[in-house]
Amino acid sequence: MAKKKEPKIKLERSYNVPLRKSFRHSAKHKKTPKAVRAVREFLKKHMKAEKIRLGMHLNEHLWKHGIKNPPHHVKVHALKEDDVVKAELEGFEFKEAVKAEKKKKEAPTMKDKLAAKLGIKEAPKEEKKEEVKKEETTEAKKASKPVAEPQKPKEEKKEEEKKPEEKKPEVKKEPEKKEEKKIEEKKPETKKEGKSSSVAKATKK
Repeated sequence: MAKKKEPKIKLERSYNVPLRKSFRHSAKHKKTPKAVRAVREFLKKHMKAEKIRLGMHLNEHLWKHGIKNPPHHVKVHALKEDDVVKAELEGFEFKEAVKAEKKKKEAPTMKDKLAAKLGIKEAPKEEKKEEVKKEETTEAKKASKPVAEPQKPKEEKKEEEKKPEEKKPEVKKEPEKKEEKKIEEKKPETKKEGKSSSVAKATKK
């Protein structure tokens, strides 16, 4: 004889969950998350189950006034099936809450803006990656091979050897101080000449 399927155990309850004590002494920006945890813990305790799913309307009601002002009490209708509790706000059918996926939008660069204005289409990224890989392989090959220095022509080598031998003739600069002394020596002579001429004029008179 075929085994009879065991009937699923169903349990329905309605609760008025108190939340004030759970978030009363917590920071402002942690109040609503604490209230959500309090609902889960309450249902775990009273429904005697580990898996608890909160409905969309219940979640919206808890977050209605933001992260700082959750409600003090919540009326919840809970249904238990196979050790899974589905809780929803009283007066609504259960609809599971879905986390919204955040779309990451990268800010357009100046290059993208110019390309859009000019109507230039960018090459696909795969082609760019292949080009980069090719460049890397060529660089690696160059690095592995020893680079030989370019041979200089013989004429240039001879010129380089001649350069150190040729020395420029040194120009001797005469010291300027001696010239200054000569000028100073001439000045007193001119004064003496002036005096003698004045004496000569006086004698003539």
